[in-house]
Amino acid sequence: MVLAQRPQGIATADCFRVETHNLTAPAAGEVQVAVEYLSVDAGMRTMLEGVGFHAQVGLNDPISAAGVGRIVASNAAGWEPGQAVLAGMGAQSRVNLPIAALTRIEETVGSKPLPLRAHLGALAPATGITAWIGMRCVAKPRADDLFVVSAAAGAVGSIAAQIAKKAGARVIGIAGGSRKTDYLLDQLGLDGAIDYKAEPVGERLRQLAPNGVNGFFDNVGGDVLDGVLDNLALHARVTICGAVSQYNNMNHIVGPSAYLRLAERQAVMEGYAYFHFPEQFGKATKELSTWLADGSLILAEEVLEGIERYPTALEFMFRGGNLGKLLVKVA
Repeated sequence: MVLAQRPQGIATADCFRVETHNLTAPAAGEVQVAVEYLSVDAGMRTMLEGVGFHAQVGLNDPISAAGVGRIVASNAAGWEPGQAVLAGMGAQSRVNLPIAALTRIEETVGSKPLPLRAHLGALAPATGITAWIGMRCVAKPRADDLFVVSAAAGAVGSIAAQIAKKAGARVIGIAGGSRKTDYLLDQLGLDGAIDYKAEPVGERLRQLAPNGVNGFFDNVGGDVLDGVLDNLALHARVTICGAVSQYNNMNHIVGPSAYLRLAERQAVMEGYAYFHFPEQFGKATKELSTWLADGSLILAEEVLEGIERYPTALEFMFRGGNLGKLLVKVA
């Protein structure tokens, strides 16, 4: 799957093209991987602009995507066929990669089997580890905080919300549509939910949090961010993880108009990215794995089959369709 043209707004199917190539045998120090699942992440959209903070995809180059799969051919000692691996594999069905680009992955937690795709979801750097670092190292929710999470039914937001609950906070999730708000209340056990598609975020938040919000973990930006800023409590903490509402027009990002609430409430706003915390990866993976094994961490999944559906999945995400982690099953 290659980038045929740079998108204007939402990345639609005509921006991509499926190509078929013969793959050579792996060179010295390389292995060949049969890709099983690809991750679909909101940040992918920011890589299609040609310029930007994240590594950019060139025209006619394979789409960047994290993937999991198994080695099927090896020209590297100690890396045998059948080994499960995680890497930036691109939207491809098979790929030759140097071993330096690979991470071996475990298929069990203790005695419990762990599906490979979990390493693209709850245990992935861009998903579960991002949520863990955001909560444990940046937002630091406290017992009895009133904490709000936007995109709370998404892959990162849903894990962040659950970590805040584990810390003892009361948590309100913001999501789009009754399917998602029902999930937040019935499956994740959050204390409140706001459907931003059906009700004004700021007005509804004033009803649910009359004393203000102590912490906010934001994945959306735009009007949602403003709605929460307008309801901050004194000494509130705002954590910026992402801004999915802005990714389709990165040349004209709309910042918060209610930022003066930070001064009025003596609040703080801090952004972060998981790759600034490499020393935390091991601790994050261990705790997230434990929660997966004991069933106390939930991550819904939606899977589209066929590599040709990667563009469909990306568009589906930006139209707010997916619940939990969005994946493409390659084979």
